[in-house]
Order: sequence, then structure tokens, then C-alpha cells
Amino acid sequence: MNKKYLKQEPAIRTIAMPADTNPAGDIFGGWLLAQMDLAAGNMAARVARGRAATIAVEDIQFLRPVRVGDEVTLYADLESVGRTSMKIHIEAWRRARDSDESEKVTEAGFTFVALDESGDSRPVP
Repeated sequence: MNKKYLKQEPAIRTIAMPADTNPAGDIFGGWLLAQMDLAAGNMAARVARGRAATIAVEDIQFLRPVRVGDEVTLYADLESVGRTSMKIHIEAWRRARDSDESEKVTEAGFTFVALDESGDSRPVP
């Protein structure tokens, strides 16, 4: 599948809540990484036409903090498809509740493998 067919698009939009904070009061990086994995998994399942699992996360960069109440939008970009795997680039952007301005806060590359009913790898259709 060519990148032209699944261009970067919003995959998830959520609000960062107080329960998601680290001891410094900013949103915990693990929460943000989980949201990114959900966004990538959403695209992977669509491309695989079924179950897919994360097998690698590469080059994660936390660029800016996310604060409680921020709207977080995650964009998914299908970079490549192999025989059984897919590479998906995710960008996370924050927008303060009282602002129209957004800024990129995190990005990473995710690799997923398509799985059959037994949990074994299978070709991506």
C-alpha cells in the first residue's frame, strides 16, 4: 500500500485529565505513549483488515509538555507495508482549552504485525 492512499489523518482526539499526570503535574509520558499506540493500532487494524500487534516503537521524541485540560490530537501516517508488517508514524499535537493554536508535542514510529486467530503473523491483504 502506498503512502498516498493513507495520508496523515486524525486517528484519535482526547482530553488530558488530572489522573494522567506525573509528579510534576504535567501529563505522564506513558499516558501519551499509550494514546499513540492506540492511534497506530487503529490504523494497523484497518490496513491489516483484522488483528495486529505492536512489535516496535522507534525514535520517540517528547518535544513539549502536555497539560491537564489540553485537547490532544493524534495523527497517523502509514509509511510502509511489508508482507506481514506495517510502519506507522504518529504525531501528537496539543491545543490548550482556551486557544486555537496547536503545537506538536510528541512523535514516534510504530511497527505492527498482522496476526491470525492463533496469534501468528499473517500476510497483510
